[in-house]
Amino acid sequence: MARGEARGRLDRHVRDSMVFPAVCKNEEFTLLDKSSFRRMSRRGSILHTRTHWLLLGLALLCSLVFMYLLQCAPQTDGNAPLPGFVGDNYGKEYYQALLQEQEEHYQTRATSLKRQIAQLKQELQEMNEKMRSLQEKKNSGANGVGYQASKDQAPGDLLEFLHSQIDKAEVSIGAKLPSEYGVIPFESFTLMKVFQLEMGLTRHPEEKPVRKDKRDELVEVIEAGLEVINNPDEDDEQEDEEGPLGEKLMFNENDFIEGYYRTEKDKGTQYELFFKKADLMEYRHVTLFRPFGPLMKVKSEMIDIARSIINIIVPLAGRTEAFAQFMQNFRDVCIHQDKRIHLTVVYFGKEGLSQVKSILESVTSESNFHNYTLVSLNEEFNRGRGLNVGARAWDKGEVLMFFCDVDIYFSAEFLNSCRLNSEPGKKVFYPVVFSLYNPAIVYANQDSPPPVEQQLVHKKDSGFWRDFGFGMTCQYRSDFLAIGGFDMEVKGWGGEDVHLYRKYLHGDLIVLRTPVPGLFHLWHEKHCADELTPEQYRMCIQSKAMNEASHSLLGMMVFREEIERHLHKQAYRTNSEALV
Repeated sequence: MARGEARGRLDRHVRDSMVFPAVCKNEEFTLLDKSSFRRMSRRGSILHTRTHWLLLGLALLCSLVFMYLLQCAPQTDGNAPLPGFVGDNYGKEYYQALLQEQEEHYQTRATSLKRQIAQLKQELQEMNEKMRSLQEKKNSGANGVGYQASKDQAPGDLLEFLHSQIDKAEVSIGAKLPSEYGVIPFESFTLMKVFQLEMGLTRHPEEKPVRKDKRDELVEVIEAGLEVINNPDEDDEQEDEEGPLGEKLMFNENDFIEGYYRTEKDKGTQYELFFKKADLMEYRHVTLFRPFGPLMKVKSEMIDIARSIINIIVPLAGRTEAFAQFMQNFRDVCIHQDKRIHLTVVYFGKEGLSQVKSILESVTSESNFHNYTLVSLNEEFNRGRGLNVGARAWDKGEVLMFFCDVDIYFSAEFLNSCRLNSEPGKKVFYPVVFSLYNPAIVYANQDSPPPVEQQLVHKKDSGFWRDFGFGMTCQYRSDFLAIGGFDMEVKGWGGEDVHLYRKYLHGDLIVLRTPVPGLFHLWHEKHCADELTPEQYRMCIQSKAMNEASHSLLGMMVFREEIERHLHKQAYRTNSEALV
């Protein structure tokens, strides 16, 4: 009824306001003379038309005002008494609170509409950029020019490319793979540990992220996941939760339970993160993706290695048979093929020195090769000391050096890799050697192992990448001397190469570390001396164990008796069936 009375008062007010001008006009009309009446009669039709449209406009305005009042009227329960009737004492504060509530409601609605309009504008802009980019790609494709990133590339094009990386990756929809070997597995992690499949020989199934880039990456990912949860977008499928005191529920790094990540080399890295409050049953799941950008040109240059000489430095004590084999490989690769090599041999002790001289003279005389130096030191073998002496024995200025051992086999292609990946004052090369297993175990089913050249294959049961070794390296003499060379305090087996490697890592030079196919470590029996320190002895035994055979071949040796019993039973069963 109150709403009806209000409507009636509104109608009367509108009617009075509409009639009042007409009354005024009638009073004014009686005061006019006849001539004025004649002039007014000519204008009557025009004025009548204007008045008609004015009345229609006022009626439309009143209808809109009435609809606005209906929309703004407070929603009430159908069975509840309306305010203003007898028995209800609603004061000024009630209506002020009601008006404030309505005002807040419409302000929230207006804010939401503004945000939606802004999103629509952004989507429209992105759609226009996408259409323009597609048109450009179509035109460039017609001209035979592929996609290339440049410094002048529009941000919209780059954003589109990054979004396309997510679409191409296996994030939301599964990919059809040819076999089980096509699966890219995830690695899992917590705040403190990383659990990994691809271990090599220096990594562990469970370990702390030692590398700074990996630590920074995981910390950044967890922080980004917390930002997504604590400040969600409107399109996120989650509702704001409240804490025990009614405050907004906020997550922190202690609520991180576990995560998974994997990298598709041509698309990006996917992260799956799970968070949970200790007193809640629900988990929060966040998926993030770090898309890889388009390829960008950094530089393009020509490298001339035609006159680049390599000084191969070999420290040696005894092992004359191994040195004879080394010189065969040196003759075939360095003297006959490469022809840009100088050989420096640093020999420790007197025993075997004459044999080493004889081998050198034999190889060099038949090949007319004279670019070698033999340095004799009458002292205990020390690899770091020998390489230091060999580096300083060169007196012809700058030269590229390859620190080598007598049991290393290298190819001509590796020597070029050594030249291409070393640069004075800028870059040193630390190749990873492929270490061959004990041929007596690898080729146990043959009468004798094949020649060395036929053993040089990269197979799981033939060898492994020696990623814990840093002894083979290519670097320029000036860089080696500037960094101080090897640490002469290190005695006996191992350790000196790691110290030098760390020196370069702590400096400003680029350290290029990669496995190379043309560098092999030939198997030889190791003897771990009692004079070694506990750490050196442990490293020696570890290296000795890893050098013997693959996991599967060692397993066959361990279970040899069980295998023989099985074969005996099979043979007995076959013979018994044949007799029957």
